[in-house]
Order: sequence, then structure tokens, then C-alpha cells
Amino acid sequence: MDLFDVYPLYDITPVKGEGAYVFDKEGNKYLDLYGGHAVISIGHSHPAYVNALSHQVKNIGFYSNSVKNPLQTELAQKLEKLSGVEAYSLFLCNSGAEANENALKLASFHTGKDRVIYFENAFHGRTSGVVAVTDNETIKSPFNKGHKTTKVAFEDAEALEAELKKEDVAAVIFEVIQGVGGLDEATSEFYERAAELCKKYKTVLIADEVQAGYGRTGDFFAFQKHGIRPDIISVAKGMGNGFPMGGILIDKAIEPKNGMLGTTFGGNHLACVAGISVLDVIEKEQLLKNARELFDYVEEKVAEIPQIRKLKGRGLMIGLEFDFEIAGLRKDLLFRHQIFTGAASNKKLLRILPPLNIKKEQFDAFFRELKTALKKYE
Repeated sequence: MDLFDVYPLYDITPVKGEGAYVFDKEGNKYLDLYGGHAVISIGHSHPAYVNALSHQVKNIGFYSNSVKNPLQTELAQKLEKLSGVEAYSLFLCNSGAEANENALKLASFHTGKDRVIYFENAFHGRTSGVVAVTDNETIKSPFNKGHKTTKVAFEDAEALEAELKKEDVAAVIFEVIQGVGGLDEATSEFYERAAELCKKYKTVLIADEVQAGYGRTGDFFAFQKHGIRPDIISVAKGMGNGFPMGGILIDKAIEPKNGMLGTTFGGNHLACVAGISVLDVIEKEQLLKNARELFDYVEEKVAEIPQIRKLKGRGLMIGLEFDFEIAGLRKDLLFRHQIFTGAASNKKLLRILPPLNIKKEQFDAFFRELKTALKKYE
């Protein structure tokens, strides 16, 4: 049987990971500044993570949500403590797309409304409801386009209110820092105004923290910089350090009912242990502080490279914008300099999403190789 050919693949086969590095089947070593789409939060094969999963799988790896699993409660309590957000409940699932699907469904249950507002350049996932609120028409089927959605310009509070006034909007969903869209971030004034408008028009405000959450920006959640309180917060990617895991944090004003949400694999024993281990390492190794400090260091290094037109993002959610399209540069970095980086819908933007415990010396190596790679673009 052939694989369904939907991924353009690099001719590299990683077989081992360690910290901020991956190794291919030929033994070549690559610096991983992309973390498999921002998934690797505490480094490849972190000893505490490996030990926790190994120990758990010897006992029980899975049972369904029809029985008690105290690991779910432990995870929820640790998440509340480390993130600093209070008076939320946690629903666990398997991915960012599933988290956002459940967020939209819950918003519709809560409000009794059926339309969703999203923003230009948004990316919220590829499943039916969330691809409908993703700003990429090429990945939407006719079935996906049947949802009631409205796109408005990022940071246009007047357009947002004009739609909310129609009083049929269940949710406004947004990324504080747009990931695939190019690392744009609106002002605090806009986010504050959006929160006010949602409250005024009885609409659920959903913060998609799938990529920016879990310490990547130097705050636990990216929205915390702006002083707002979303009604629902979606998380995934770095939550399990590679173990499939997602969830939504739900304001306690939204009441649960038996059966309104459900999942087979979400919140299983192995996933919970992976999630607990990630939180423990983030706290013990002070990885939020590391993310903040390294962004300052990156600012210094970027200033030495005139070809970089703009530095975007926060913490270890970084975009380097050039005056030229970076597809060729990205391939050079990968195949000639053995460094993984990412791209965005902005074809001039190089995305950097490394493990949160990356070190200055590894950034030094990156910038040294980047300067060499850029010589052909002078």
C-alpha cells in the first residue's frame, strides 16, 4: 500500500533526537530550530520525559474516559499553577485542530449562535470547522465552506464590531501572534477592545495558543502580555513535547453537561504523564525566563546582519524577515549547513521555533552559518 501523497518531503530520515539536535540514518547531526512545527518544547529525548513515559507504560498506557484518571487532575492543577490562569476547567484531547474544534463547538453550545469570526492570515487547523476559519482557500473543500464564518482584517476593531452587532456570532477566534500567517501581533489596545466587544455582544472569545502557548513567547500564554481574559484557551503542540496532546481551558462561567464533548484518546495515561513532565521541566529549568533572555540575545545578533530587514515575534517564537523569498535560503541551511528552520505564508519570512531549553551557543552556531549562507544572496 502506498502512502497518500500530500506531504512534500525533504530527503532526510531522522532516527534520533537529543536536546536541540536530530540525527539522520547516516549519522548526520542537524541543529533543530523548528522543533517539528513548535512541538518540541523541552528538547528531544529529555531524560525526565523519557523516564516518566517509560515508567507509565510499564503500568498502564491507556484506558478510556469512562473511568477515573487522577493524572488528568494532576495535570490540570500543575497547569493552573504554572500558567497563573485561574477559574478555568480543562478538557483534554489530541491535537490543536481538535482543541479548536471543541472550542468552537462549546462556544456555539454556550451562546446558541452559529457564526464565527476569524482574522486575515489566521491558521487554526485543517479539520472541518477550524479550516473554515483558516485564511487559506486552497485547503478548504466544498464541505468545509458550508460553515457560517466571517473574515475581518486583523486589528480592525470597527469591522469586528460591525459584525458582532448582528448578534449571531458564537465566537471570535484569534492567534495573539499569528504563526503560519507570519508572526504578526496586534496591539494591546486591539485585544482589549476585542475582549470588551465580545463581552458586550455575548460572544465567546477564543485565544488559539496552540503554537504561542506553553512558554514559547516568554509568557506562559501569549495573551497574558495584553491583560485580557479569553473565555476559552486552546493548547497543543508543546504540551506533550511530541506526544499527541491538546486541550482547551474553559472559563467556569461556561457550564459542562454530560456528553457535550468527548474523545477516545484525549487525556490518556501516557499523554497526561507527558504533559506533567513537560510542565515540571519548564518550571525546574526556568524555560520561560530562558525564552525571554534568548530573544534579547537574538536581537543583538540580528543587528549584525544587514540582510535581515525585520525581527518579528517574541521569546522563542521568532521570525526573520528578508528582502527576498527565503525558500532557497531555507534549503541551503538544511542541506549545506544542517539546520532545520521553518517557513510561513509570508514567503520572505524564516521561522525559528526551537526547543525552549536551547542555549546561546546554539544560536551562535546558527547565526554563524546564516552569515555564510547569505553570501550568495548579496
